[in-house]
Amino acid sequence: MTKELDIIDKTVAKKIPKYVRPTEGKLGSKQFKKIKDKKLKGKLERIEKVSKEAANKAARSELLLTEEPGYLEVEGIEKTFNITQKQLKDNVDEDSTKKIFDLKLTNFGPYSLDYTRNGRHMVIGGQKGHISSFDWMGNKLNCEIYVKETVRDVKWLHNELFFAVAQKKYVFIYDHNGLEVHRLKKHIEVNKLEFLPYHFLLASVGNSGWLKYQDTSTGQLVAELRTKLGCCNAMAQNPWNAIMHLGHSNGTVTLWSPNMSTPLVKMLTHKGPVKAVAVDHTGKYMATSGLDGQLKLWDIRTYKPLQQYYTRSPASSLTISQLGLLGVGWGPHVTIWKDAFLKKQQSPYMNHLQAGTQVRDIQFCPFDDALGLGHSDGVSSIIIPGSGEPNLDSLEANPYQSKKQRQEAEVHSLLDKVQPEMIVLDPTFIGKVDRASKDLLKKELKEEQEAQLAGKGKLVPKNKMRGKSSSLKRYLRKKQKNVIDEQKLKIQQRLEQEREARKKRTVDDNEDKDRPKALERFSNKKRKS
Repeated sequence: MTKELDIIDKTVAKKIPKYVRPTEGKLGSKQFKKIKDKKLKGKLERIEKVSKEAANKAARSELLLTEEPGYLEVEGIEKTFNITQKQLKDNVDEDSTKKIFDLKLTNFGPYSLDYTRNGRHMVIGGQKGHISSFDWMGNKLNCEIYVKETVRDVKWLHNELFFAVAQKKYVFIYDHNGLEVHRLKKHIEVNKLEFLPYHFLLASVGNSGWLKYQDTSTGQLVAELRTKLGCCNAMAQNPWNAIMHLGHSNGTVTLWSPNMSTPLVKMLTHKGPVKAVAVDHTGKYMATSGLDGQLKLWDIRTYKPLQQYYTRSPASSLTISQLGLLGVGWGPHVTIWKDAFLKKQQSPYMNHLQAGTQVRDIQFCPFDDALGLGHSDGVSSIIIPGSGEPNLDSLEANPYQSKKQRQEAEVHSLLDKVQPEMIVLDPTFIGKVDRASKDLLKKELKEEQEAQLAGKGKLVPKNKMRGKSSSLKRYLRKKQKNVIDEQKLKIQQRLEQEREARKKRTVDDNEDKDRPKALERFSNKKRKS
């Protein structure tokens, strides 16, 4: 028994570093001894103790996760990409065969689709006005409506009760019964929608090139950002830091936060317009496709390309599963790549041909080995073994939750809502102390005090002139004298114009003083000659 416990402790010790947060472990017991404030010291020690216990419990709970992803395995010279959905349907259990289906909706396509966070419900939207939401696992239809106008995209909100639809002019929000709840008049001609579940923000971008954030819990428009890059048809969110990735017609991908009016990062990815963008759930990798016929994989941490592939026709849609499988939709084909971000692959993992159609949208189902296809002839679902996460957290996303559990989860998510101001490129930065800048500030203050003290140690007052402490002057003083950039030249030109305007104003004032007034001729005083 003791040997078994020792083995468990060793395996747990190996897994603990995976659950330690980036800010933990940097303040050890030696650092705590230097703190003189007893109250602060005790509080930090308690926080460190709680964080270590949480990492230990998380590592131990991983031993109970017995489910493992099952991938396709072949023998001999067989290849996994030659296995068809018909062969899979004939050899899997009865429950898995229900995941393979085709909905023939030729009159309203092409279709776009979206899954809920727990993967239980699906919403589809046909370009010619057909919208439907249903429980695809239980074959239960929730609602079906015909809006008689163009539908460009559909997106679930925080749960299966509400979904947003980007229609011809405005964005509409419907409930699970198909009733129109809201009309967002400030979101005009939208092409793509994204929802941030932890921030309750609905993001939209369209023909006007404006990225807009709408808070669905309060109804306020949080931010309106002008991209200045024209019409946008590709958008994806980074689930790790909630940054929006936009693909533009000039071949660039820009990263946006609602706190900045300019893009955080601007990457030149393709020689032609960007067709599709996808980001994996870890926030490390990004996939892009363009009209130049290339599929490129990027490392977001370094903003450098990892691999690139050529597609026979430009890829119209990209998606990345929870376990890192990359799905590519091009023409009537769907190609699945395994370990594509780790090394260059010579052959795909799986292939699927939806004959006689054009694939518009593909999405992996969370916590299930299924891939949804939206094409010109309707909606289809296929099995992709090893795509979904087998071990789910019922407190995070539960496909089998009851009505009471859904209500409780909604209340807790609203109470734990993250504010838009916390959306940054590195979310671990929040709560850290920038010690380098603090030491630099102390050094600068010390230098200023030494410069002000002269002779007998008395403070020499500075002769402050008008305009010397303006923001433009300070900016120019910070700039190096031997570096000339465009912004510096613009500021110098602006200062010169202000100086000339000030001189002209003083000359006009002097001329007005010397010029005789209109009623002065009626006075008894003699005019100055």
